[in-house]
Amino acid sequence: MHDHQNSLSKRIGTAFWLNFFFAIVELIGGIITGSISIISDAVHDLGDSISLGASWYLEKKSHKKASSRFPFGYKRFSLLSALISGSVLIFGSLFVLIEAGKRLFDPVAPNSQGMLYLAILGVIVNGFAAIKLKKGDGNLNSKVLSWHLLEDVMGWAAILIVSIIMMFKEIPILDPILSICITLFVLFNVVKSLKSTLTIFLESTPNDVDVGKVEKKIRAVEGVKEVKQLRIWTIDGEHHALTVHLKVGQEVNPSSITSIKQNITAIAKEINIIDQTIQIDY
Repeated sequence: MHDHQNSLSKRIGTAFWLNFFFAIVELIGGIITGSISIISDAVHDLGDSISLGASWYLEKKSHKKASSRFPFGYKRFSLLSALISGSVLIFGSLFVLIEAGKRLFDPVAPNSQGMLYLAILGVIVNGFAAIKLKKGDGNLNSKVLSWHLLEDVMGWAAILIVSIIMMFKEIPILDPILSICITLFVLFNVVKSLKSTLTIFLESTPNDVDVGKVEKKIRAVEGVKEVKQLRIWTIDGEHHALTVHLKVGQEVNPSSITSIKQNITAIAKEINIIDQTIQIDY
């Protein structure tokens, strides 16, 4: 298990350094070639680098045990990386949209040959990072990050196609149009991701949990007469917590109380609940 965690941490670390250095290279390349679509992808890659870096750090921290200050452990810290990278991507994307909008009305012909070389390099680097991260069994975090890198590969493939077209026919407006398409696609996914992150911070009920069904299962436990104040909320999107207030009949003895709690614990485990508080009254 420890070896698997180290392996995952190393894969995320490799993907981070590849993505970070290439984001710098493509930002410089985008300025030199004058391609706003490459600059927009550089902003996207920079946001992904922040996500990868935060995830790399948090992957190491996530194995620390809960403390009096952080009773649920460090699981929720991973949400901070999503908020930080999401904020960077939104502000960066708005900047790119403004610049691309200006280019629509005053198109500037980029260096299509330079775009071609950067696009080929982009497909190779991002493709390698995505494969490296996807290799082996990973947690949900690593799978989401690998999908981000695969999106980068698709973006670079689009830049590659546009650069080839512009090498044979000068259509400078294709560059800002492609930039706007890439940026809007990224913004759509970022806003969707941020919405999910914020609902977790607001302690919402998990999307994959039917509270009505859980309550029905608890009511079916022998000895339970009434279920009150059943609350289920998510800690980090994968692991959840539960509190419930139960009423039992006068005939229920202490050993039966233990059995009731064990049955509810078994129900809770089915939906990834790692912390539960059960109050029982006669």
